[in-house]
Amino acid sequence: MRESVVRYYLDADILGLAKVLCPLRNDMTCPGDPGAVVHKRERPPCPIVDTRTPDTAWLPVAAAQGWLVISRDRNIRENLAERRAVRESGVKMIALAGDDARTKWGQLEVVMTRWRQIEALADEPGPFIYRAGRRRMIRLELGD
Repeated sequence: MRESVVRYYLDADILGLAKVLCPLRNDMTCPGDPGAVVHKRERPPCPIVDTRTPDTAWLPVAAAQGWLVISRDRNIRENLAERRAVRESGVKMIALAGDDARTKWGQLEVVMTRWRQIEALADEPGPFIYRAGRRRMIRLELGD
């Protein structure tokens, strides 16, 4: 059996969505993921084991792995500390934002609507944050 290459990390704040997507894709993981065999490929356990791991601890891990982080932060535009942490860690992030991302169903709709754009960003170098909703996806300034 071949090992899968994980490309996407679903943050603890969208764990419900992660429980829907990770069984379908061998290239996604989330905190506490014990690993799995999906489509005849083995996904290793996630090195981030606790859903309560602080951003300052897991962001550098995600960046070192080259993962594209999918998270939910409706206030990402105003959250200077989180944008700074993204910049300093070098991580790549998609923030599901606004009313579209309040529920698991809404989050799934945003991810599926924007999937081709999200997938194209997986190979781009970080750091960056895109704010994603059903209607649009915009790149945010990370600040100084």
